[in-house]
Amino acid sequence: MPRETCNTCLRPPNVCYCSALVNLANTVKVMIIQHPQEEKHPFNTGRMAHLCLSNSEMLVSETLPTNQLDRLLEIPSALLYPSLQWLPETPQLDRGNTLPNHLNQPVKIEQLIVIDATWKKSKKILHLNPRLQQLPRVNLNGSLKSSYIIRRTTVADGLSTIESIAMAMAQLEGNNDFSKLLQPFEKMINLQQRSYSLEPT
Repeated sequence: MPRETCNTCLRPPNVCYCSALVNLANTVKVMIIQHPQEEKHPFNTGRMAHLCLSNSEMLVSETLPTNQLDRLLEIPSALLYPSLQWLPETPQLDRGNTLPNHLNQPVKIEQLIVIDATWKKSKKILHLNPRLQQLPRVNLNGSLKSSYIIRRTTVADGLSTIESIAMAMAQLEGNNDFSKLLQPFEKMINLQQRSYSLEPT
């Protein structure tokens, strides 16, 4: 008999975080490209962010067909990803989150593309979809410390997908309080820790 799960968050009832979900209206669209292995991970936060952001979309894929990428990049987009050495240099967003176009006119970023995967799998998605590497990037600066204590990363200053989105959207849309996005994330962590403490030893 299959294990009972919530239809929304896909978590078992005793660790369902849906009561903490929020509804945030965002102007810049958040497009989440989720690696297939991440889709059913019990602590996946990409889906959580998608459930909270009114202007968001999620694609589950490792390689995007050309026509799908064409549609995806029809609007001015930026990639949420660190500027690592192996990535090409791309134009930087100015303080108004704009870039010059071929006529040297400012074009405002309308979409933030986020890769929801482990670091290893996120690199693979970028290698398989090189057009994403050419996008201007949104970098997260400052001292970064994740609260994702139930799922560790080997990358220094690594954040979960939802923490990264909250920080990036605060940069892109300073008039909105995106810290609320972390409410279901914090509830998931608390519920999971409580579940661990109740397990028989």
